[in-house]
Amino acid sequence: MYNSHVYNYLWLQKWFTMMAFVCVSYMLFDSLAKNYVHGLPIDNATSMPQTLSLIEHVPTASSRVINQGYEKVTSKTLDISNETLSLMLVSPPITKSGQKPAQSSRYPLLKCHCDICKETNNICETDGYCFTSVERDKGEIIFSYRCMSAESHVPPEDPAWCHENTSTSLVQCCEEDLCNDKNNFVGILPDIQPEETLKTWVLVAIIFGATLVGCLLVFLVWCYWQKRKQGTRGRPFAPEDSVYDPILNGNTLQDIIEMTSSGSGSGLILFALLRKAIGFFPAGLPLLVQRSIARQIQLCHVIGKGRFGEVWRGRWRGENIAVKIFSSREECSWFREAEIYQTVMLRHENILGFIAADNKDNGTWTQLWLVTDYHENGSLFDYLTSHTVDTKTMLSMALSISTGLAHLHMDIVGTRGKPAIAHRDLKSKNILVKSNLTCAIGDLGLAVRHVEKNDSVDIPSTHRVGTKRYMAPEVLDESMNAQHFDSYKRADVYAFGLILWEVARRCNIGMMYDDYQLPYFDVVQPDPSIEEMKKVVCTDKMRPNIPNRWHASEVMHSMAKVMKECWYPNPVARLTALRIKKTLSSISLEDKVKN
Repeated sequence: MYNSHVYNYLWLQKWFTMMAFVCVSYMLFDSLAKNYVHGLPIDNATSMPQTLSLIEHVPTASSRVINQGYEKVTSKTLDISNETLSLMLVSPPITKSGQKPAQSSRYPLLKCHCDICKETNNICETDGYCFTSVERDKGEIIFSYRCMSAESHVPPEDPAWCHENTSTSLVQCCEEDLCNDKNNFVGILPDIQPEETLKTWVLVAIIFGATLVGCLLVFLVWCYWQKRKQGTRGRPFAPEDSVYDPILNGNTLQDIIEMTSSGSGSGLILFALLRKAIGFFPAGLPLLVQRSIARQIQLCHVIGKGRFGEVWRGRWRGENIAVKIFSSREECSWFREAEIYQTVMLRHENILGFIAADNKDNGTWTQLWLVTDYHENGSLFDYLTSHTVDTKTMLSMALSISTGLAHLHMDIVGTRGKPAIAHRDLKSKNILVKSNLTCAIGDLGLAVRHVEKNDSVDIPSTHRVGTKRYMAPEVLDESMNAQHFDSYKRADVYAFGLILWEVARRCNIGMMYDDYQLPYFDVVQPDPSIEEMKKVVCTDKMRPNIPNRWHASEVMHSMAKVMKECWYPNPVARLTALRIKKTLSSISLEDKVKN
């Protein structure tokens, strides 16, 4: 069976080879026969058998290729050069016997220009036509002038070669003496198609596009690598991640803060362990706890923007928190605010609750985070813009702000005492409204501390200044003693009086209240300059207007009196924060008794 298959395979192979040889031989013979026959001078009286009988009498293998109605002569004779072929066109052909054929009917012979006939002064004679040949060779136009004998006319009455017209060559024949010069050529020259080269802008576009694509690919690879790198380093924080963070131990933020800020046994044990391990900040949560919390925060959306950066609402283990993100340019402000918030014994219900501070580096830029309590009512400015308040809420807000300010201004003497702190940028936008409509003071980035040891002022090294609209007269005219700490406290009291005016305008008494406006809204621009404020406050000694209807209410009249005592031109005459707190407490108590 195997031998039969081999035999059949070999037989088929031989058969296909033989058929291929026959087909190739047939095509070659057919092509040679046609080319040879076309190369012979055939007139109308010559029949096909006679033409075929002449093949054996021709000693050369001259061929004429017919394409699109014209003929082109090429030489394939081994012993005939190109110059000999040109002479064949100029002079009558020579027969096998060596004699010239009989003269044709044209007499006298036609004189033509000939670019290869140097012996006869570039002139040839023929019994046929003069022709001019134009050819494109490597981008150049080449003219040829010759004679064409009558023997080579096919057909005799109108040679097809005289009508050759292609994209690279053109032939024109004529029948007058010396008619085939360049000046008499009336044909259309072959188009010289220049070599296609890239234009400069195309080359630039290609280079730019390739560079852009390369940079994009590199950037995508880098992003992918960074993502993989973070994926290997980071870990998901689930609610039960106390396994990873034994310090947090699944507690809430309030539990952790109370534990670290109180003197309970568990808190003292935790502090002792952390002090032994890594140390901790003077106040607030230990550094390790702050970083653990910051790494687990999920940012939700932006809730505010300022000159420092953005404020985001975030989530930590299901709890809402606020994340204040500073740009890297505001590193001094971030560091100062974090430092002030972590002052010993600063934590107070009317001071914005500090949770953590951390810097996040994603490989491209550094973000500086300050994590605090989140209050959904937003700032006092936001709340008063869209809400009115009654007398009870007004007094509650005013008392809570004065209580927080008094706590800031007060120094607590002791081994781990609290230094006195002045805010320096107190305004309605830096006060948060809690869910019970009491207030908490925030944004301590410009705060200064009193150094009791040498009675000096710890001033932050930041380029920021307070809000011009809330600046005290002595700050505007630069008459304040910057080395005296009480000067800063009195400037805070002036700003507090303006905040009281903002709250009182929105107090609804008998369905009568005013639209919310910023202090001095009627005399300065929305973003006033220091010179404008100086003219209004210091030169003109103007203060916000107090409506007459306020005097009809005892509560509003008492509030107006406190305001006036807060914004006296003389700083020494102003009330202290503690005095304001006591006054507002008595007003609130009287209001409760009457109600």
